[in-house]
Amino acid sequence: MNSMRRQIKAALIALPLAAVVAGCIPTPESLETTPVQVQTPKGVVTCQLYSQSRVSWDRAIDFPATKMSVPEADGYCRQEGQRRLNG
Repeated sequence: MNSMRRQIKAALIALPLAAVVAGCIPTPESLETTPVQVQTPKGVVTCQLYSQSRVSWDRAIDFPATKMSVPEADGYCRQEGQRRLNG
């Protein structure tokens, strides 16, 4: 009986603590900046950048699809994010 009370007490402490910690984990949406446009040799790419510490999430949200691929457009956005990170 005493063991069961300890388990219940531990659960009552652990569950709210887990909920608080889970709420602190950033999501891409919570770190989005205002979209920026980047001029490339193949046209303008509109980029969704994130916080400076999340350059790997930077991606293209609009680009000249007839002239470049998604990975290429995303690459321009990651380059722009890195450029801004390096200041």
